[in-house]
Amino acid sequence: MSVTNIIAYFFAGYGALTVFFYALSMAVPKAGFVARLLAFYISMLLSAIFGIVSSIILTLAGHQQIAQWLTGRTFHYITRFTTGVDFVIHDPKNILGTTRPAIFIGNHQTEMDVLMLGAMFPRYCSVTAKASLKKTPFLGWFMSLSGSIFIDRKNSKDAREAMKGAALEIQNKRQSVYMFPEGTRSYSKDPIMLPFKKGAFHLAVQAGVPIVPVVVANYSHILYFKKFIWNAGKIPVEVLDPIPTKNLTADDVNDLASSTRELMLEKLVELTSKAQNRPIAMPVAAANANSSGKSSGIDT
Repeated sequence: MSVTNIIAYFFAGYGALTVFFYALSMAVPKAGFVARLLAFYISMLLSAIFGIVSSIILTLAGHQQIAQWLTGRTFHYITRFTTGVDFVIHDPKNILGTTRPAIFIGNHQTEMDVLMLGAMFPRYCSVTAKASLKKTPFLGWFMSLSGSIFIDRKNSKDAREAMKGAALEIQNKRQSVYMFPEGTRSYSKDPIMLPFKKGAFHLAVQAGVPIVPVVVANYSHILYFKKFIWNAGKIPVEVLDPIPTKNLTADDVNDLASSTRELMLEKLVELTSKAQNRPIAMPVAAANANSSGKSSGIDT
């Protein structure tokens, strides 16, 4: 049997299994979770393969900086079709299209945040990621080829050098960066935000570029792993006004991180209340809610 036949049988079998679980979900709702899980990961695989090829072509053509934007959009459109999940971006001032370079930051909920990035990722932007992700087949290969910045968290000296290098790249190439300052996924049913790590804010101050908060409504009504819930639906995302860092120093980072987190938390509660159509109080103990978080591949 040829390699082509093996690949063809794999995708045919995978597709048939996914369709089976979608059909079964009409009688057994929990089967919809399995169906969308299968659809999500095959969409990610296909997009990563596309990303590897397109990153090589774009790099040779001198346009590596848009590789992650192109691949992200591809993943967004494929997955919107295969899962029915759509992140709706609200950016009336076109901040994503006009603010460059910048440090974009967002709240971190589940693995599906990768799909959110696909929907909102601006041109000339990349992510930072932990060094171990570089070895991950397909996804790691794509991230390496598309210009991601890898940071070894186990080696603080290397991490500082990587941040310094990232700041220079931001300045020299006008390359924006997207980061999750919580550092871990919350997997929370309610709209909370974990304590912010300071890496994104140090990077913004060091590079002298604005911070652009991006807030995603809590989507536990769409995806909630603990209850095996995964539904189709629209999830609102709002891009907030840029926060300038000009003339700030490292001494200002703690206050900058704290005020930004408070601003984003208020917007998170507001967006979630509208998305889930229920009143939601501002969480009191959110800062201590990191006990169930899980380390993210996208670095802080």
